[in-house]
Amino acid sequence: MEAKAIARYLRISPFKARQVADLVRGKNVKEAVGILKYANKRSAPLINKVLKSAVANAEHNYDMDSDDLYVSAIFVDEGPTMKRMHPRAYGRADVRRHRTSHVTVVLKEREVK
Repeated sequence: MEAKAIARYLRISPFKARQVADLVRGKNVKEAVGILKYANKRSAPLINKVLKSAVANAEHNYDMDSDDLYVSAIFVDEGPTMKRMHPRAYGRADVRRHRTSHVTVVLKEREVK
């Protein structure tokens, strides 16, 4: 049994979000929340919010115990890129790309032996 949560169109580049996602992959939920709480990255609160949503989905929809949950998969996909014009010298223009991300968190229960 697995529970998941997806956050779409987050205003952070996928490269930056993947750095934080790699920190919590395979960890217990409590340990992952602690890591995200003190991670000094802008994407940490965003990923923490998705993780808590996945925990709530597991408890409410599947009657899973939150103490036995771990992050079985977490991945960050690229969303649409917003393009904005930025003025440059001699009347030229540059394109500024504001990248977005889709974050998916999948939780599973550990097998208790």
